[in-house]
Amino acid sequence: MSITTIHSMTNHHAPGLASRIGEILHVWHERYRARQELAQWTARDLHDIGLSWSDIAHEANKPFWRA
Repeated sequence: MSITTIHSMTNHHAPGLASRIGEILHVWHERYRARQELAQWTARDLHDIGLSWSDIAHEANKPFWRA
């Protein structure tokens, strides 16, 4: 088998795909972490940013993959 044949058999999309999957997993983790943190805020914190407990409950109960 020649080097040209081996090179042509290499999956050139794998690094890009792995990178995109890593980015998606990172975004999902950050959403989960942010929602968990938001759920711990006090009534005063929420008042300061203009959110209610129902806003927080709605956001905190979303699955991590949903924006």
